[in-house]
Amino acid sequence: MSNPTTRVLTVLELLQTHGRISGTELARRLNVDVRTVRRYIGALEELGIPVTAEQGRYGGYYLVAGFKLPPMMFTNEETLAIALGLLAAHSLGLAEAAPAIESVQAKLERVMPGRLRQQIRALGETTVLDLPGANPVGNMQILAELSTAAREQQRVVIRYQAPENPGQFTDTPNHSIAVEARAHNKNTPTQREFDPYGLVFRYGNWYAAGYCHLRKSLRTFRLDRILSLRSLDTHFQRPADFNAADHLSLSIATMGRGIPVVVKLHTDLDTAMKSMVDELGLLVPQEEGLQLHSSTNCLQWFARMLARLPFRFTIEQPDALREELQKHAEQLLQAC
Repeated sequence: MSNPTTRVLTVLELLQTHGRISGTELARRLNVDVRTVRRYIGALEELGIPVTAEQGRYGGYYLVAGFKLPPMMFTNEETLAIALGLLAAHSLGLAEAAPAIESVQAKLERVMPGRLRQQIRALGETTVLDLPGANPVGNMQILAELSTAAREQQRVVIRYQAPENPGQFTDTPNHSIAVEARAHNKNTPTQREFDPYGLVFRYGNWYAAGYCHLRKSLRTFRLDRILSLRSLDTHFQRPADFNAADHLSLSIATMGRGIPVVVKLHTDLDTAMKSMVDELGLLVPQEEGLQLHSSTNCLQWFARMLARLPFRFTIEQPDALREELQKHAEQLLQAC
């Protein structure tokens, strides 16, 4: 969205959609500073659009009541964003949403000028988004209700089904993966009160991160294992610095496994993060490079993951991991 005119129109759309919105929030959404937002507001006022500004902690911008906006219009950039968004939605495991996606596209095509309509159809017919395959989310209504509960900071009650295979992980506690399935409970679903902090889509699955009152700790639940959900009248306060995606990454990276692993990475933090090393374990900066702390139940798998890294590394422990890496290297040499 590099065109200033496009950004001014985006401010107008946001004001129409949200009614009242703060300058800080507008700046965040447009990726500009607050001073630039004030300039965009001034541009709208010059066009004759009455925008009211209120100061103070709960202040913000809003359109004068009764103001009639022009019919829906889309720029080329907005049209491209909509078309790609509809294509991506098919890969998010939302099978129940397929008719809704088609309905949205049909409605948009009906109100768009011919040139833009043709552009959206061309993208749909000629473009393939090669995204990771997603598992079905289960009940799509649970996704909608959880996102609403997270936004309103409203507590819910969920019935959660642990995986049948105890070797799989279910909900993830703070900084580890917990296996909730126990032999004595025969995989009985558990009911628990849950404060949803946020939702994450990763590795083909949807997750809800928040505070579980049954376990009295932070947990991450897979949505396809939530059997039912009911909202409560109780509200909660989400931690100001909580990031659901970061919590999920840390939970997966530090989940408890049988064999501890320590690897010295001869690279910088940015390069390691781009190579998804943070998913393998905890990264500890050192004077020269990084130290990767992790654990695994399969040294062969871990050796293959290390072999994919685009930089040098040194295995510090265990010795058996060096042997597995040697075997993997010999197999690659034979293939060559």
